[in-house]
Amino acid sequence: MQVRRLALLMLAAALITGCHQLNLMSFLDKEKARDKERQDNVRAALRGEAGHSRLIGDYIKIGGAGFTKVQGVGLIDRLEGTGEDPPSSVYTKMLLEDMRRHEIKDPQTFLRSANTAVVIVTAYIPPIARKGEKIDVEITLPDGSETKSLSGGWLMPCHLRERALLDGEVREGREIAVATGPILIDALTPSSDTNLAGHRRGRIPAGATYLGDDRHLAVAVQSEYRSVRMSTQIAERIGSRFYDYDEHGIKRKLAEAKSDAYLELLVHDQYRDNYARYLQVIRNMALRETPVERHIRMEQLTDQIQFGPTAESAALQLEAIGSTAIPTLKQGLASEDLEARFHAAVSLAYLGNADGVPALKEAAAKVPAFRIFALAGLAALKDGSSAEALRDLMNEESTETRYGAFRALSTMAPNDPFVRGEQLNGTFTLHPIPSTSSPLIHVTRFKKAEVVVFGVDQQLMPPVILRAGSSILVQSTAEGDRIKVQRIAPGEAPKERIVSRRIVDVIRAAADLGAQYPDVARLLLEAERQRNLVGKIAVDTLPKPGRTYIRPSSQL
Repeated sequence: MQVRRLALLMLAAALITGCHQLNLMSFLDKEKARDKERQDNVRAALRGEAGHSRLIGDYIKIGGAGFTKVQGVGLIDRLEGTGEDPPSSVYTKMLLEDMRRHEIKDPQTFLRSANTAVVIVTAYIPPIARKGEKIDVEITLPDGSETKSLSGGWLMPCHLRERALLDGEVREGREIAVATGPILIDALTPSSDTNLAGHRRGRIPAGATYLGDDRHLAVAVQSEYRSVRMSTQIAERIGSRFYDYDEHGIKRKLAEAKSDAYLELLVHDQYRDNYARYLQVIRNMALRETPVERHIRMEQLTDQIQFGPTAESAALQLEAIGSTAIPTLKQGLASEDLEARFHAAVSLAYLGNADGVPALKEAAAKVPAFRIFALAGLAALKDGSSAEALRDLMNEESTETRYGAFRALSTMAPNDPFVRGEQLNGTFTLHPIPSTSSPLIHVTRFKKAEVVVFGVDQQLMPPVILRAGSSILVQSTAEGDRIKVQRIAPGEAPKERIVSRRIVDVIRAAADLGAQYPDVARLLLEAERQRNLVGKIAVDTLPKPGRTYIRPSSQL
């Protein structure tokens, strides 16, 4: 009986082994067929045969282009009785652990005051962030918090990490950023004081410093073309067009094949502030091309660059070719079609040629759909003529054109005296801009804490009674020709500044007495509500992408 059972077991084992062998052979045959198919695809793609595209973009997918969310539990200080002594919770425990980790003595003392609040701090790390880069911060209160308002609060240094839910537990990664600064609440204007939710959340523009390694993009080879030969060829093509030099002056290609499946891609400095354009250009690079084939393609692109509906695609392909395509792109500047001139000018700008500056200036002023890209092109050029064009655009009546031109010039040349401005109180910059258009003041909640005053001689119109935070009072004198700025705070001797009615002088005086960026922003918005401003005030008014360009009927 035992012998029979053993025989049956041996028979079953043999059958099972045979099945596994058959399955394995079948799997290997399929993999071999797939591998041959991939090799055939790669061969045809590199030769441009069998209807295969000649452009790299048809063989890749761009990865690593997402934002990384990091969070921490922080403590808001300097509230005026609107905080709370929080009950024990997972957030207070995390905060206490973090404070002890950073050797803060007696952390419980900080939590007991009604002038503090426990908050959740969130930042999103951009896909190409560099170590030391400044990043916006969002501030929210935990569910169940009884804190009434974050107005006037200051975030104590808060360490941000990646967090993930694994096996029902929250796991923390390494420290990636540290955040601190004054809170700009969502309920910015005093007229929105009844908006309780807006008082319980806010942000700090550029309030976090990224501490991690420099981040790069990943380029994946599409599965049906996946091979070492293909990934190496793509990396070689990108690297021959885009490269820089390391600290030793040695040439470094900006693409490297890491495997048969993906490449690592570094962003060229010329495209640092518009890496989406960089990816477009890479997608429009030829995978492989003989001199004769390029000559034929250039002849076709010469016609296409002068016609609006085909100019964008032609410009990207010419920009991908590089400096040898500049003469062809210049022919697009002679077109009667503004759309064609615009696309040619953008590509010329990224190739370092300033001949298209007039077309970019015209497009920024006249065509909302082109505005953001025209300004980005001018900023990428880093040329005296582009700086002059951006200064001229700050005289336009359009708010987004003016402020967009300011941001472009301050990105291109932050130390240009026209836009450099002055640091006030360590929390924001004031930028007085000479402008011939109507008076305008711009404040922002993203990227930078800055007040831009278009029209340096703008004045507050009396009677004036305003506040910059809870401790600073701004009011006109009895005669109405001057402004008195006072700081009256518990435990302090009163301080006072008498200045002109010019808005820039009032802002400087308020900052000198301790006003932070959120205090100044609220003061200006309240001044507009009380009709103390001669012009208007704008918040976060930048040109937007995604607008539709309506072509003239003659081109349809």
